[in-house]
Amino acid sequence: MLFKRKAIIVKDLKGLIKGCLARDRSSQKKIYDIYSSTMMGLCMRYCRSKEEAEEVLQDGFLQVFKNIGQFGFRGSFEGWLRRIMINCALQRYRNTLRDFKLVSLTELTNFHPTESVLINSLSEKELIELVQALPPACRMVFNLYVFEGLKHREIAELLQVTVGTSKSNLSDARQILKRQLRSELKITR
Repeated sequence: MLFKRKAIIVKDLKGLIKGCLARDRSSQKKIYDIYSSTMMGLCMRYCRSKEEAEEVLQDGFLQVFKNIGQFGFRGSFEGWLRRIMINCALQRYRNTLRDFKLVSLTELTNFHPTESVLINSLSEKELIELVQALPPACRMVFNLYVFEGLKHREIAELLQVTVGTSKSNLSDARQILKRQLRSELKITR
């Protein structure tokens, strides 16, 4: 059934986008209804709370409808939409960056169980909560590297940091997640 629904969405997508270009509210609502839950999941990974993710989602859709003429029907609409949502999350991060202090992770210890064993024992909600608890810089780099597949050079450009800082933040994020998983699962090794 999901495949059939997706086929209908793709078939109607061009008409919906044209409706959005004409500022038709019902077309905008349909696009929002189709993509909002998927994009909310993406926003949740980049934000510390559901409320913050909802704000990013709303800002993202405002940008989508404001700039939908730039889509041009080249490539995937969902990919274009994802890029806007990620950019909105990154912009929010940049705007609030001065409110956060850097975290020193020198107290972390080595960790032995494999990440996949630990991750498989948690629910999706628990994993999202662990990622949301990361310090902002670590959370951004972790999401861009792990979920978006960007290279450190690309991340450094997006976040306006050095490649070394990107690598360090990823390493710190992994260490924090390992420590959190260890605590969550009460592993004493």
